Amino acid sequence: MHRRKFIRDASLATAGLTILNFPVFGKNAPSNKVVLGVMGLNGRGSYLANCYSQLPNVEIAYICDVEAGAIKKGFEALKDAPKKPGLVHDIRKLVEKKDYDALIVAAPDHWHTPAAILGASHGKHVYVEKPCGQNPHEGELISQALHKYGKHIQMGNQRRSMPSLIEAVKEVKDGAIGDVYFAKAWYTNERKSIGIGKHIPVPSTLDFELWQGPAPRKAYQDNLVHYNWHWFWHWGTGEACNNGTHEIDCCRWFLGTDYPTKVTSSGGRYAYKDDWQTPDTQVASFEFGNKGTITWEGRSCNNFPVEGSSRGFIIYGKNGSLVNLGGGDYKILDAKNKVVKEVKSEVAPDPNNTQSANGNLDFYHFKNFVAAVRGEEKLTSPVDEASKSVLLCHLANIAQRTGTELHCDPKNGKITNSETAMKLWQRTYQPGWEPKLV
Repeated sequence: MHRRKFIRDASLATAGLTILNFPVFGKNAPSNKVVLGVMGLNGRGSYLANCYSQLPNVEIAYICDVEAGAIKKGFEALKDAPKKPGLVHDIRKLVEKKDYDALIVAAPDHWHTPAAILGASHGKHVYVEKPCGQNPHEGELISQALHKYGKHIQMGNQRRSMPSLIEAVKEVKDGAIGDVYFAKAWYTNERKSIGIGKHIPVPSTLDFELWQGPAPRKAYQDNLVHYNWHWFWHWGTGEACNNGTHEIDCCRWFLGTDYPTKVTSSGGRYAYKDDWQTPDTQVASFEFGNKGTITWEGRSCNNFPVEGSSRGFIIYGKNGSLVNLGGGDYKILDAKNKVVKEVKSEVAPDPNNTQSANGNLDFYHFKNFVAAVRGEEKLTSPVDEASKSVLLCHLANIAQRTGTELHCDPKNGKITNSETAMKLWQRTYQPGWEPKLV
């Protein structure tokens, strides 16, 4: 199907997402229905549930969350679905059910790998949002799970499925801008202070025990749930993994690199004095021997744009450059900076939309996952490939936290020059909640 026909409505609003109807015969016959469960519903998860429910011959059988408001959002997102989903609070019980095919994971970062392994080990295909893990070791575990259990595990780096960017990568690899050697990515926002949290009783609407799950137990505080967990190292992974993953992944994709040889990071929490632990300002650099370099600039609290856009990336080659401004767009410029080709994005990106920065363009990725479950396509971003990009973000955070220039093994990305830094390669877990390949 031509990509221009795939999208009908370019609205960014979840309720307005609509795709064209497909024929109900052959591969879309009732016998080929794909049935899903969705874990994590406060923001992105409800959006995912709504989108997947609109794909032909796809049914959301279960939703899973531990907070009353998020559960309400999940049911609201599926109010127009032909069948009301069942509700399961505990992911450990959900994965034991036999009557669905795949698990969608949109819970907080510290749940990504443990939930994905639970799903795959119980015979479920898995779609897991970025960053697919809270630390580098979890990237190793989830990649091992992909091969051990023989189930599809796709990460939510949606640009890998956008036809325009797939075309752009091919053009670059075919020499459109000559040999490429440098890529620059950026993300900006105007996030406000999260304040100083107070330790208060856990709200009756939240099962905080299940919310923490694999993370060692900490007392509840009032500026954590929802969303602000991103900025605490105990649960989140900062802006580098939260948003940097997307453009850093594109840079690595276009350059054709795998693991780095050196990583540096500078920055800090500058904008406010509050509980926010991760950097609000970060400039990271990733070297790949003589193959090239990637840089990423993240500014969570100052949204002055780069190249007129709040997010994007540029690929530099010997004979020109390629510029992306955050969506499915790209421009190719020659060595004199003359535009020789320009492709507009089908949807105007909204870089700071927490549900979807690219609206209906995400459907390409969702469609690819469902087609892979049906055996019709290969995944565009299997987690063993996607986790290489996430590793760069984790390494940037480790370099930032330790103040260390990291030297890495180009065969696997492991840190070779600092035992202190390697201590952050993995985390400790709440006893009995450790993710295990069984």
